[in-house]
Formats: sequence, C-alpha cells, structure tokens
Amino acid sequence: MIDIKLIRENKELVKENIKKKFQDEKLPLVDEVYDFDIKVRETQTKKDGLKAQKNKLSGEIGLLMRDKKQDEANKIKEQIKEMDAEINSLEEEQTKLNSEIRKRMLVIPNIMDASVPIGKDDSFNVEVERFGEPVVPDYEIPYHADIIENLKGMDKASAGRTSGEGFYYLTGDIARLHEAMLAYARDYMINKGFTFCIPPFMIHADVVTGVMSFPEMEAMMYKIEGEDLYLIGTSEHSMIGRFKDQIIKKSDLPIKLTSYSPCFRKEGGSHGLEERGLYRVHQFEKQEMIVLCEPEESMDYYNQMWKYTVEIFRNMDVPVRQLECCSGDLADLKVKSCDVEAWSPRQKKYFEVGSCSNLGDAQARRLGIRVKGDNGTYFLHTLNNTCLATPRGLIAVVENNYQEDGSVKIPKVLQPYMGGLEVIKPQNK
Repeated sequence: MIDIKLIRENKELVKENIKKKFQDEKLPLVDEVYDFDIKVRETQTKKDGLKAQKNKLSGEIGLLMRDKKQDEANKIKEQIKEMDAEINSLEEEQTKLNSEIRKRMLVIPNIMDASVPIGKDDSFNVEVERFGEPVVPDYEIPYHADIIENLKGMDKASAGRTSGEGFYYLTGDIARLHEAMLAYARDYMINKGFTFCIPPFMIHADVVTGVMSFPEMEAMMYKIEGEDLYLIGTSEHSMIGRFKDQIIKKSDLPIKLTSYSPCFRKEGGSHGLEERGLYRVHQFEKQEMIVLCEPEESMDYYNQMWKYTVEIFRNMDVPVRQLECCSGDLADLKVKSCDVEAWSPRQKKYFEVGSCSNLGDAQARRLGIRVKGDNGTYFLHTLNNTCLATPRGLIAVVENNYQEDGSVKIPKVLQPYMGGLEVIKPQNK
C-alpha cells in the first residue's frame, strides 16, 4: 500500500506506475481516492470547527450558571447537543470515506523501482547473470520422477489415494536427501547471521491481506472451514505478520530471520509432463529468509539476499541464473523482484527455484509495523527471499548430480547430513 501523500501530491506518478504494469483498469481508482481524500479532509475541517465552537460554548455555560442565567445556559446546552449529533454524523461519514479509500489503496500497486524492466508478462523478464556452467551430459537424463522412483524414493500413487493429485510420499535416501538440503540451507543462513525461527503454519485473514494482494490470496491460499484461519503459502506470511501493529526500536534494526515451514498452495491449472512429478504440488517445505530494515538499506539487503540462494545452489553443484522480473510480472506489493532459476540438464533450460523481493514499506503500512526513531515513528521496509524450496530444489540436485548408471551423487556439503553417504544407488543394482 502506497502513502496517500503520493496521490495528493503527484497522482500522475501513481497513474504512470499503473500504466507501466499494464493495469489500466486500475487508473480510475487513483482519482477516486483523490476525491475521497478531499472529502475526508473537508469533513475533518468541519469537525474541528464544531469542536472549537463546542469548547467555547461549554466554557460559557459555567459563567451563565454562576450568574444564575439558567435559561441561557440551557439554550447553549441544546446547541451543544446538536453539535454533538453533527460531530457524530461527520465521524460516521469519515469512517465510510476512509473505508472506501482503504479498499482502493489495497488494490493500487506499489511504486516500482526505476531499475525494473518494462514488460507485459514473464516473457519480458531479463536474465542478469549466470552462475556455473550449464552442462548437458552425453547420456540421457530421465524425467526426475522416474529417477526418484527408480531409487525407491517416491510414491505418488499412494498419495493420490490418501490425499489426491498434487501430493506425494518421499521415502528412503531421497527423503533423507530432501531433509539434508533443508538442514544445510538452515545452517547456511544461521552462519550468515540470521536467527532461526519456526512460525505458525496458519494465520488470520487480516495478516494474509497485510502481506499479499487479494487476487494472490484467492489463487493460492487454503482456508480452514469455519475458522478465521488460512494455511500459509510461505512462511514469509506468518514471519512478517509476527510484527503486526508493533513499534520497533530503531536500535533493534535490522531484523534478520530465517524460517522453516511446510507450505500449502492450491496450484490450480497444473497439467502436462512437467506437472506429473514434483514441479507443482499442493504441499512442500521451505527455508525462507526475511529482513526488516531501514528504508535506505533495503536495496542493499535485496542484493545480498538473492546471492545467498545462488551460493546455496552452487554449493550443491547446481548451475543457476538470476532473472529480473519485469513490470507486468511484478506482484502489486513489490518494489523490485528477481527469480533464481536452476539448470535442468534434461530439459536443457532453467526453471524457477527461488524468488527474492523488496516490498518497500507496503507490508509495513498494511500491518502497521513502525520504527521508533529520534523524530517520531515511521514505516520500515520488508524483504523476503527463498533460501531453498523443496521439492523443486530436490529436482535440481537430482538432475544435476545424476550419473549414467542411474545413481545420484550427493553434493559434498550435504554428505555430513546424510551420515557420510556419497551416492544414492538404485536398489536393483
């Protein structure tokens, strides 16, 4: 949510930002907010004038009563009653106007950073840098689900019977590899100075709308029937929500947290070969990182954070690239965002394994998260980034470490988490 001062002082800037995001249908919202805001301030002026009159008249009542001018005092009391009724009416009007403003402000997108490339959809995202040489071996790499099943590491058929499409059982050494990756990502982030946290896996609706836009919420979130609770789609939601309506001391910034959680997503519309395995699932696990910091520091943290994901994957022998999200692919709350994509030697292309976002003060405004500084309070900036999300991260490790005999090498950084195991071999060999 942007600062309403932007609309008061430079609504054309807000409109231009909307146009760059190819959301012209939202342009009328800016003028509506502008007009509602004028009415709010006019109403406030009337209220203030009435309250000043009321205070003046209230002071006169005492003098009249002292002089035993009861009738005159009663007349003024009646005037004050009428004023109170009018003040209450104006307050009700203000509440309605502010509600209409907030409804629209929640939909108006955040102001993008000037460096964001302009484009209508993700086909306009820009590759910035590659890390590691993408290799295609001279032997065939099977589909990841077939590799894992050959290693007795997955059972989707049983999961289909217990839970439906989009769920899975991981078993044996593959399940162990999955957990080793998460444990390594956790320890990596702790060594970078982030505090480890396990958050609640369900959150209230007002937290959901505080951290993401409504269309995203409807497309992603599972709601608990009969409860004001949603299953989290990422631990960022509950991690940022932790600070809702809090005033944070300036000396406590930056707050750097890394969190583990399961994640639950609807993932509607999944189909095709790449979707039958572990690419699009309703339940997965994730090591996340968030930062709450001073506004002027947020871009520096943004550039640090996505590089951590790059290093995690490179340490697991996976080539990756950074892809900058264009304006049309940028979620409404975000100032700037990029994806980290892993190389798939089977598909001979990259696929998304992580996303890093600077949200400016949008989440802080929605959730009421402030900093207490020397000159009063102000909104801080929030950022989030995927350290490691599985099973997509698992797919990347399995494919890039697959050997011709059907085995999978275990990256050296993960071997201590697997009891020193170096290779996962097919059980029939």
